[in-house]
Amino acid sequence: MALALAQAQQALYSASPNPRVGCVVVQNGQLVAKGFTQVTGQAHAEIMALRQAHEQQISLEGATVYVTLEPCSHYGRTPPCVDALIQERPARVVIAMLDPNPQVAGQGVARLQAEGIEVVTGVCQEQALALNPGFVSRMVRKRPWVWLKVAASLDGGTALLNGQSQWITDSAARADGHHWRARSCVVLSGSGTVLADNPLLTVRDVPTERQPIRAVIDSRLQISPNARLFNGDEVWVFTCRHNELHAEALRQKNARLIVLPASNGQVNLHALFNFLADHEINEVHVEAGAALNGVLVEQGLADELLTYLAPMLLGPAKPMFHLPELSQLSAAAHFEFIDALPLGNDIRLLARNSNSWEALKKHV
Repeated sequence: MALALAQAQQALYSASPNPRVGCVVVQNGQLVAKGFTQVTGQAHAEIMALRQAHEQQISLEGATVYVTLEPCSHYGRTPPCVDALIQERPARVVIAMLDPNPQVAGQGVARLQAEGIEVVTGVCQEQALALNPGFVSRMVRKRPWVWLKVAASLDGGTALLNGQSQWITDSAARADGHHWRARSCVVLSGSGTVLADNPLLTVRDVPTERQPIRAVIDSRLQISPNARLFNGDEVWVFTCRHNELHAEALRQKNARLIVLPASNGQVNLHALFNFLADHEINEVHVEAGAALNGVLVEQGLADELLTYLAPMLLGPAKPMFHLPELSQLSAAAHFEFIDALPLGNDIRLLARNSNSWEALKKHV
């Protein structure tokens, strides 16, 4: 299964909106075939492994197939993988996690068992889920998996009070941040960050054939059509205010204007994430300022905190989050550390909302 997970890892940047799945075939104790999910509309992991076996004229009869997600049992963009597996007559199929898609949800397992094929589930389940939290979240919570990326000093500053922030972290941390951009479906920012920093928000420091969609929350529709963000590729602009003249200027720069309900004069974030889920967005990488970061945490919409800390002290500086003052520690937003990784002179800390994670685990 570890080999199958390594195969799934190869689909990290490219499989969306499908889940990242890996498959390996073992015959007589020997690895004979492997595969991973291709780009949308092309072959799933099982089919890729079966093709490799066929090319080598290897029979799968009596073999063991290891796959990181329950084989699909429905017609989507491709035919059901479970049918192809049944035709090959393996003795056993070992599955990391069940597919939460209501069109599958155990039916793949049932089909295999009905054909007399032994099925084992739950092997390396959490590792498989860690590769696909967005897909599972979209299926069971009807919203994407959201992480907030923040680069800060040891005393929590993200920029000097005059706005200077380049660069708090070194090149290794910045390249790692681009890896997280690349694995996301949407890179989301706020109008304040676009106005202050004029970012591109593209993936540049790691190779990828697929750029995530770039999106900005601009409740008052105030960002300039001349922002670097508008480089010719489509950009989604979420707003709750209509200004046809400004909207047309943005459309001329290939912006897609999406008007959503307002909440206290700002774009309703729950409506925004529902919209993203409806448009097959699995994972959202947020690079924004303290205001948007704070609201996402306060509303329980931040599933992970992707934090890069540099060994420096800034003193008075812009913070990572704007949050309301608390009177009790018990009211604090709680996360759990799940990873710490040195990157050059910096360190990456990954913290997860345990309630979000447990909500996903119940369905796989």
